[in-house]
Amino acid sequence: ALAIHSAPGHRRTLSQIYQFVAENFPFYRRGRAGWQNSIRHNLSLNDCFRKVPRDEDDPGKGNYWTLDPNCEKMFDNGNFRRRRKRR
Repeated sequence: ALAIHSAPGHRRTLSQIYQFVAENFPFYRRGRAGWQNSIRHNLSLNDCFRKVPRDEDDPGKGNYWTLDPNCEKMFDNGNFRRRRKRR
């Protein structure tokens, strides 16, 4: 969510998300692919993330990922940790 929220237009491709994480968190620069699998898994299964197809005039590989507008309040005040739903 931090990578997407900090991007112009609040959208990034999967490879741009990987790049952001590697540049901003030194632990993930080691090149192991496990953390990348976790990112893909979370993007696909978490309701806060939406996959958006590229425009026809935007060449490149893959879709963009954005934050669902209904979830934006979860990340107020710079808090990007997942909050548990209250019952």
